[in-house]
Amino acid sequence: MENKHFLLICMPGQGHINPMFQLGKCLIHAGAGRVTFATTAHGLTQVEAFPSLENLHYASFSDGFDDGIKPTNDPHRIMAELKRVGSQTLTELLLSLSKEGNPVSYLIYTLLLPWAADVARDMSIPSAFLCILSTTAFALCYCFFEERDGVYDSNDNRPPSSIEMPGLPLFTSKDMPSFLLPNDPHASTLIPIFQHHIQALEKDSNPCVLLNTSDCVEEEAIRLISNLNPIPIGPLVSYAFLDENNSTDSSCGIDLFEKSAEYSQWLNSKPEGSVVYVSFGSLAVLQRNQMEKILLGLTSNCRPFLWVIRPSGSNDREFEEKIRDKVNEEVGLIVPWCSQMEVLTHESIGCFMMHCGWNSTLESLATGVPVVGFPQFSDQTTNAKMVEEVWRTGVRARVNEDGTLEAEEIARCLDMVMGGGQRGEEIRRNANKWKGLTLEAVMEGGSSYNNLNAFLEKIE
Repeated sequence: MENKHFLLICMPGQGHINPMFQLGKCLIHAGAGRVTFATTAHGLTQVEAFPSLENLHYASFSDGFDDGIKPTNDPHRIMAELKRVGSQTLTELLLSLSKEGNPVSYLIYTLLLPWAADVARDMSIPSAFLCILSTTAFALCYCFFEERDGVYDSNDNRPPSSIEMPGLPLFTSKDMPSFLLPNDPHASTLIPIFQHHIQALEKDSNPCVLLNTSDCVEEEAIRLISNLNPIPIGPLVSYAFLDENNSTDSSCGIDLFEKSAEYSQWLNSKPEGSVVYVSFGSLAVLQRNQMEKILLGLTSNCRPFLWVIRPSGSNDREFEEKIRDKVNEEVGLIVPWCSQMEVLTHESIGCFMMHCGWNSTLESLATGVPVVGFPQFSDQTTNAKMVEEVWRTGVRARVNEDGTLEAEEIARCLDMVMGGGQRGEEIRRNANKWKGLTLEAVMEGGSSYNNLNAFLEKIE
């Protein structure tokens, strides 16, 4: 492995960068001679700090908007430019690395970059797709294009009102990835990209899909995409927070936002299992009315809370300051960003109220923290379904007819998850069970650990 050079490329979103970076660390720890981590030129300028690891290098490709300014809001034009300029600059990067004496042995790409597989194939470089969605969501997308009997209506190019997959609960329209639904604003952009992903894998004589999950977490979904050579190697989170005896993993991840310094001491002052941690990821922007209802639900629940509210536009910033001013620090703390794994592993945390993005969902499983889910879009609705009905580590909050989550529902869910009732006790037992299974998978001798080593041995 010491003579192998892996090039990892991804888009500059928090949910894209971190699993790819964690994979890079795994490759280095497994003995890779060189790992080059690449994102867009503008994305690279947004990184708060670059973790330093031996044999880890950084590079960039262009999405056509290196200054971060897009002259159009048309997503089709933006993605077309990403494909055109990205393919060209990725080719140039590969040639440059080879000219420097560091030819790439293997390329790993992730979501929204299916053209990277075409570039790699044209240059006779083997490649793999790292799936950063849940495997269940990816399997639903795969079935969408394959039109398998019993999954999708072969006479309709859209999902039916419900989908039944072997070994999994019934998925209704509110449980499916949102971009598969006819009324989703991103459907016309994302569906062709997913189709390109699958076509690129099918063109490959030796396709490979690396999954950010483990055999035990999504066994049934993994089986549904078996012909794509799926290899579960997750969860791709910082192992230092999972195993206190693991001293090889000192770098938490890559942050695109500046972290607050005040939350650690605040958490230290709170009783064990008492704090509600609230975060809706790096993309979702909640309406003012919704934020006010969340604040009311949290304060009426009489439990301390740590709430991540990312800085936004100037008009919204004034409103966010008003929200902060309403919070007594004894009751709650609002911060712009934090190290999520550091927070989730703190003994004071008793519940994670979140959007059910896949990284956050995996981190909740890995740390054994019960969940109140408030999904917004993409695969988050599917993940919330799995949290509530498959792993049974939390509940999905119910919204009203206009999609608003009411304060009373927030309080009800928090009482259910953190209270002393039978349901809460069952959720906490399940959360602790999945924490153990997740840690077992990624530690030496576990299924994900062995799968990654088998993948690398095959490359060797």
